[in-house]
Amino acid sequence: MYSWHGDSSFLACIVWIGHYFEPVWGNYGILASKEWEAGGQEREQKAAMKRIGVLTSGGDAQGMNAALRAVVRAGLDQGAEVYAIYEGYQGLVTGGDLIRPFGWNDVGGILQSGGTVIGTARSAAFRTREGRLQAARNLIQQGIAGLVVIGGDGSLTGADLLRAEWSELVEQLLASGQIEGEQAAAQPHLAIVGLVGSIDNDMWGTDITIGADSALHRITYAVDCIGSTAASHQRSFVVEVMGRNSGYLALMSALATGADWVLIPESPPDVENWEDKMCEVLQAGRSAGRRDSIVIVAEGAIDRHGNEISTEYVRRVLEERLHEEVRATILGHVQRGGAPSAYDRTMSTLVGVAAVDELLSASGDSVPQLIGMKGNRVVRLPLMACVERTHAINAAIQERRFADAMALRGPGFEEAFQVLRTLVRALPHAPRPEQRRLTLAVLTASAPAPGMNTAVRAAVRIALDHGHHVLGVNNSFLGLIQEDLRSFGWMDVDPWASRGGSELGTNRHVPSGKDFYAIARTLEDRRIDGLLVVGGWAGYNAVQQLWRERENFPAFQLPIVCLPASINNNLPGSELSVGADTALNNAVEAINKIKQSAVASRRCFVVEVMGKYCGYLALMSMLATGAERAYLHEDGVTLQNLYEDVQMLNAGFKQGKRLGVMVRNEKCHPLYTTSFMSSLFEAEGGEQYEVRTSVLGHLQQGGDPSPFDRILATRYAHRSVNFLEEEALAGRNGVFCVGLSGSQYHMSPLEEVLRRYDAKHERPQEQWWMELRSIARLLAQPGPHYHREAGGD
Repeated sequence: MYSWHGDSSFLACIVWIGHYFEPVWGNYGILASKEWEAGGQEREQKAAMKRIGVLTSGGDAQGMNAALRAVVRAGLDQGAEVYAIYEGYQGLVTGGDLIRPFGWNDVGGILQSGGTVIGTARSAAFRTREGRLQAARNLIQQGIAGLVVIGGDGSLTGADLLRAEWSELVEQLLASGQIEGEQAAAQPHLAIVGLVGSIDNDMWGTDITIGADSALHRITYAVDCIGSTAASHQRSFVVEVMGRNSGYLALMSALATGADWVLIPESPPDVENWEDKMCEVLQAGRSAGRRDSIVIVAEGAIDRHGNEISTEYVRRVLEERLHEEVRATILGHVQRGGAPSAYDRTMSTLVGVAAVDELLSASGDSVPQLIGMKGNRVVRLPLMACVERTHAINAAIQERRFADAMALRGPGFEEAFQVLRTLVRALPHAPRPEQRRLTLAVLTASAPAPGMNTAVRAAVRIALDHGHHVLGVNNSFLGLIQEDLRSFGWMDVDPWASRGGSELGTNRHVPSGKDFYAIARTLEDRRIDGLLVVGGWAGYNAVQQLWRERENFPAFQLPIVCLPASINNNLPGSELSVGADTALNNAVEAINKIKQSAVASRRCFVVEVMGKYCGYLALMSMLATGAERAYLHEDGVTLQNLYEDVQMLNAGFKQGKRLGVMVRNEKCHPLYTTSFMSSLFEAEGGEQYEVRTSVLGHLQQGGDPSPFDRILATRYAHRSVNFLEEEALAGRNGVFCVGLSGSQYHMSPLEEVLRRYDAKHERPQEQWWMELRSIARLLAQPGPHYHREAGGD
């Protein structure tokens, strides 16, 4: 029997043979970090001998540790020294061992942890001039010239105040002899960069803040649980959520859970007798067949006169007027605790890396920046302009200028509120006199994706509220072929908001031959005016076939919209598909458990995730879990890559490493399978570590949809129904797909987006997330400069 242990000579031989035959397989370089490496020397020169600090302040938020990890490792990789400041601004004032240098491994294993490992505190001392003087002295003594502050608007305002006073503080310290002249000359300015760590999502300028998505996960899970017990007893519940002066958590959790009423500070009830109106709607819902009533109250909820609306007051009103037992649940700090969601891990990582780039590029006259997100893109905005706009929102609420407050929250917030007002109705509006009532059909196609039911529910209710008829097509396109349809009423889809899978049924059947005649007959018999297809590539392909047969079948000349729903996130015309976020969270949760198993017994796991030929789930799982590698079909795998990975694993375990995780896309290579990789690492690892495989499979498709997927599905459905209605009433018959690019929603002609689609591999020709490969590789490497020193890819 051959032994592959020791000096890896056998593997080296295979690598040489692999180079000879490599043209057969093409370019399969793994997660090339060429973009990052190309600017490596420039960044190191820029960061030479520079020290930066990082602190977390104010209320803790899930994802702070992910941001901390990113700041430390990105800073070290760029040649800076990074100091962690413990206990927020109090640590800055106290100094001493509360300001400590951090190394690469000091932030290992914290990505999945909630809270903040360096602590946070609200410092009364820092609010004083003397306290800030002490903070400046401590920073100067440590040689720290820049700060990354992770916190809310108060924390960021404090950082900017310290920056603004810096010159005066330095002069005072020099005059009092607390610092030397050389120290003062070396640090004439303090650079700051802000990251918004707040579950409230109340900062103007960024779509989402660190911790908000995780808080939504907690709320959504809690309300889902409460809903099941409430329905069992035909009971009403009032649920209070956090948010201070922001109604984001209340609004989005109501949208995600199918709640029946919501109270937020930005838009109080617009009538004096709002209590009567609320009870009337809830009672009508019961009469229509609903077994429970859920009212979500933001902690800052007020009436139109600015008076507080407390959870207890709402509970008493419901109990007295509905004549039933009503329970109240205040979720409290459970919203803030626990592990961060996959989104919070990846988003916090991206803004953390961007913060270091911004900080090390800053000059004395640079305007402090806030690093945030617009859609799935990192943005930089003037810090204090964002803080001032945030204060303007709070002022508008206090002064009861609610229209201004809603406008300042942004069009997405306002749109979500208007959609929710439709969805919470007990029954739809009656059709208008002389209105042309359309018949719209909706079906789900391709593999099931969490959020399909949410999209169908929203589409059905919005269409019914517009006065139209809605038909549900059972069993995907087979339902059109076999004329298996059902007529939807308002309450038929009431419980669908939180359900995974597809209640209509779905499959990958693509019509052909005689199918077209049967579908045309169904469309004509049922007088269908528009079709919404919720699903993956098989659904898009089926619609494409109908479009090609329009000349032969006039019934196909109707408006059709494709709504992207696939865990693979591989569909044309959109950067994000419904279901992908849920699948990613499922994969991340599984990998976290695998890591706990691995660290206990010195193991390396090769984890296979779904995605077909699209590596989105693999790369984002790597980014969100801190896995060492992600093998993608887009890059492929070479023997040279595997050889380098063996060397990396062996070196790491020799130095005390206790676990390794390699994430493999299911289609990354036809021969280098999960089993092959496992056997290779096992043989080359010798007695240093064991290797196991884990094929996650269909658990990624299952479960209830995440809040992100529920909200995305609802937004897509809203736009799709509005578009179908507009097209049908205008007599147009285009085929479009709804999608999202960055933070912009759009409708694109299917024919146009297919030109930019790789149908053979079922993925877009250009994929936005591929730009994140270099960051994922940077943060997962064993230490700073690892790839440049080792030769890299």
